[in-house]
Amino acid sequence: MNLVKRHHSNALPSVMDELFRDWNGGSQLNHRAIPPVNVFETERGFSVDLIAPGLKKDDFTIEVNNGLLTISSEISTENTAQEEGKFTRREFTVNAFKRTFTLPETVNEEAISAAYTDGILRLSLPKKEEALPKAKRAIEIS
Repeated sequence: MNLVKRHHSNALPSVMDELFRDWNGGSQLNHRAIPPVNVFETERGFSVDLIAPGLKKDDFTIEVNNGLLTISSEISTENTAQEEGKFTRREFTVNAFKRTFTLPETVNEEAISAAYTDGILRLSLPKKEEALPKAKRAIEIS
């Protein structure tokens, strides 16, 4: 008999995995993680990088509404395995995520742009002109 030490920070996912374990040892629950995001600020604006390999640019929905930036994706697939005569198994898969960020008042919402390259979705959020740093000005004394 082998003893296997298992460390779980939260017991609930472990219990759920055991309840929904597939006969072949896999889990029937899809544990696709929410894609991680890096946010970087410069003097001219913000850059938001979201890593999501394997997707296409058409798989993303990006919306700005009332100061909230929402990045989401939902991909549904149907996998059917069929033998002669009757259905043996049919599975549907939905991979989805949704990330919402509160935009600072300094962001120019009308000028936000996005590009998807090599599995990274990069959003550029430029700052409003009035929020950009002003050049130093020398004042002469009269």
